[in-house]
Amino acid sequence: MTDTFDYLHPRSRYHGATKPENLVFNANLQEFAQRVGYITCLETSGKLPPEVAYAEIKALWKQLKRSKKQLGIGQPRADSQENTA
Repeated sequence: MTDTFDYLHPRSRYHGATKPENLVFNANLQEFAQRVGYITCLETSGKLPPEVAYAEIKALWKQLKRSKKQLGIGQPRADSQENTA
């Protein structure tokens, strides 16, 4: 039986390199996409002013960028750098 939460908040499988930081970022990215979807629906239906929708999405984007930086996604790992000196 499908839980209501699973229906309202579906999660897709992760198919990238299985590292803890990638899995956490993927979950954060999926949550970002879900929330942006809700905000855009509210704005499209006239229940949320465009300025508020923009501000909410901008705040979510900053939060996602902060998460990416904290997790070290896209940054060279210290143990994989070679010392050329």
